[in-house]
Amino acid sequence: MAIKIAQVSIENINDTEGLESVMTALKNITGVTEIELNTDSHTALVRYDDTDTSIHAFTAAISMVDYVTQPFPIDSPQNPHYED
Repeated sequence: MAIKIAQVSIENINDTEGLESVMTALKNITGVTEIELNTDSHTALVRYDDTDTSIHAFTAAISMVDYVTQPFPIDSPQNPHYED
């Protein structure tokens, strides 16, 4: 077991709901031991056990948070409420 520290970008996630979602997403990853968000530099410092997870899991989790916190454009075909 080796504890490592990764710095990942949380750029474009700057509202309270989005930041809470980042924390939740990262906390749910097995092996994460500590998270520090820095909204000034738009980064998250993640301490983790490298035998349980990797930086790829963090970036994937954060990219999903960024994706779901962004609303669909009203006329987007991917929007389930869009009527062609």
